[in-house]
Amino acid sequence: MKRAKKLREELNYHSYRYYVLNDPIITDQEYDEMLKELMMLERKYPELITPDSPTQRVGEKPAEGFKEVRHFTRLYSLDNTYSEEEVLEFHNRVKRL
Repeated sequence: MKRAKKLREELNYHSYRYYVLNDPIITDQEYDEMLKELMMLERKYPELITPDSPTQRVGEKPAEGFKEVRHFTRLYSLDNTYSEEEVLEFHNRVKRL
């Protein structure tokens, strides 16, 4: 499917700009929306999944100059929250821990 291929290409390009060049040209929300669309397409049509798909990797090699940091407590993800309601739900989940 042409749309899945286009999304893979765009997401890989933007991942490179973000993680390697440290020079993003789209917002995190725009990236996440494209990724969610690709994930939906791949769930519906598993034959579209390719090894180079952003859905098949954990992350990019970080930009040079960053040091590894050990955290003493677990860091919980906001899981791409974009509304006040989603942030409050996240806050309530963490409080229950």
